[in-house]
Formats: sequence, C-alpha cells, structure tokens
Amino acid sequence: MRTSTAIARTSVLAASALLAVTSLTTAAPAAAAAPAEAAHYRAPGQVLTIRLHDAIAALPVADESRDGYERTKFRHWIDADRNGCNTRKEVILAEAVDAPEVGTGCALSGGAWFSPYDDLAVVDSGALDVDHMVPLAEAWDSGAYAWSPKEREAYANDLGDPRSLIAVSARSNRSKADKDVADWMPPAAHYACTYLTDWTTVKTRWSLTADPREKTALTRLAATCPDEPITVELAR
Repeated sequence: MRTSTAIARTSVLAASALLAVTSLTTAAPAAAAAPAEAAHYRAPGQVLTIRLHDAIAALPVADESRDGYERTKFRHWIDADRNGCNTRKEVILAEAVDAPEVGTGCALSGGAWFSPYDDLAVVDSGALDVDHMVPLAEAWDSGAYAWSPKEREAYANDLGDPRSLIAVSARSNRSKADKDVADWMPPAAHYACTYLTDWTTVKTRWSLTADPREKTALTRLAATCPDEPITVELAR
C-alpha cells in the first residue's frame, strides 16, 4: 500500500537539506518535504527528491582509504537477465544513437554513439568504454570497502539508474581513470553540470561519502549550476 512519510526535523552535517521522500507504491505519489538526517531514514527502494545543492550538502564527509582495494572485488560485467548481453553491452545498446545489429553472443556491428564527455561521435562500439560514473576505486574509498561481495557486484552492474553507467569514448574514460571531481572533469565544459548532478546522484543512491577535497570541489563547481530537483531511488 502506497504511503507518504513526513520526515522529522534534524540537521544534515550542519547543512539543512529539504528532502521530498516518497515510498514506492501503487497509488499516485505524494511528496512530503522536511529537513532530515538522511542516514536515519534510508532504506533500499526509498525514493528521494532533493535539490542538487542540498544533495551535495547532505553527502557525508569522510576521509578515504584505498587499503585492500582490488578491482576484482567488484564482479562485472554480468548478464543478469541471461539474454546473452552483459551489462557493458546493455549500456552500449541503450545509449546508441543509431542501433547496431546484434549477432550471436551479443556481437555488435554498425551503429553510432555520442560520447558526452568529449563531444565525440563514435561509430565503432569497440572504441567505447562503459564508465562507472563514480569509479569502482572511488566507491571503495567512499564506503564500498565495507559492503558484501553481492552489494559490490550490484554496484558494478547497476542498470537500475541510467546515471550509474555511461558509454563514452575510451580515451576520455581512461583520462578520467579513478579520479573524483576534484581532479577530473569532462573536457566538454557544457556537460559539467550534468556530470556533477549524476556524480552526486550516484553517491546519494549508494550512500557513499565524499572526502573533504571532493566535497569542496562539488560545492564550488556546482554553485553556478541550476539548483534543480534530483529524484533517485536508493539502492542501499
């Protein structure tokens, strides 16, 4: 049964953030807005609507450590629906400007794509990388070190929110590597606000922290971006 929950008033890391919280249900959603401490009310499947600047302010700040990180601790790419196309191919197919032909074993031929990081047209799927908006190493540093292997697998193959994974040119993805927004932004400057919004959304969706440099950079870089509402379904 669909319900609306009025969230109690408290503080979020010394910054008040207006959260419109709605449960996933069957009737028309009704948003209830009130300042909240997100950590006290988070649950997988919960839907939050929060403005960009408030979402950045609400990200918990914590120092990061890469101790113990190995990329293999995030199992990917999997074929969750067993249709023959793994997560990487699913993203490439979903983001095609012109759909490629799909052959045996999900082999792709033809097609066209646009890499928003660098405004590059791509006509060979082999020249694409599927980027984790928040890189696996950054996710580890920001809290995924404490997750179960299944949670890390879910993160690495997250098709539940189109902002989590993005098909981009291999050269732009490799330039980004595992850097956060304090150290790398897309070369296409007009894409900056979308990138910052998507980065913040993924961190919110997966309850990840931000280190002090990252939080400062997010706040500074997003200051001139439209303070538009973000709606996100929490994964954890």
